[in-house]
Amino acid sequence: MPTPYGSHGGMAFGAEELRVLRRALALALHPSPVSAEDVQDCLRLAESVDEAAHEGARLRAFLVADLARYRAALPGTVAGYLALLEEVLASGYRPNPDDLAALRALRGNPAAAALLERCRVLAEQDVRARLAGRAVVPVPPSRTRLLALPGGRAAEEPDRRPEPRPQPQPPARSPRPDRPIPTPGEVFPPRRKPGPPPADPPQHLAAG
Repeated sequence: MPTPYGSHGGMAFGAEELRVLRRALALALHPSPVSAEDVQDCLRLAESVDEAAHEGARLRAFLVADLARYRAALPGTVAGYLALLEEVLASGYRPNPDDLAALRALRGNPAAAALLERCRVLAEQDVRARLAGRAVVPVPPSRTRLLALPGGRAAEEPDRRPEPRPQPQPPARSPRPDRPIPTPGEVFPPRRKPGPPPADPPQHLAAG
């Protein structure tokens, strides 16, 4: 199992871990069928790397909290503060404005002056990275790409991509009638005007 991050932020691998890592890199560069034993070895190595990285992150958080306590007690804790600052910088810590201000106040100390110059370079790199729109990631991500090997765990997991939604179908048009549609004039013909009433027949005078 790889050891956690040490004072220099590194991670040590044993001979067996290096063998598995070389095998995983070879498969990543030249994909080929792998045995179940190779897959299990890669998965175990990935879990060990995750565990070591998490342990390293916890150790780094403890050191950063301890660094803040030493910084708050300056100048009486200058030796311990400078040693802790150098240690957390090696683990990926980025100096904050309080660190820069403390080092400026201690610039008469040769070790503090050297750390101040180093922290200035790191701060300038952070500013350039932010201006370029890139996020600064001081600690490498713990999750490795070993799970993406052919036949690995990623191949066993079902595809969780959402199914495409069906496109709405246009409404079906009613069939066209064979006979033309009658006009309103044909449905409701105009009424005819009534003609004049018939004239009364002439009455003949009775013969006297």
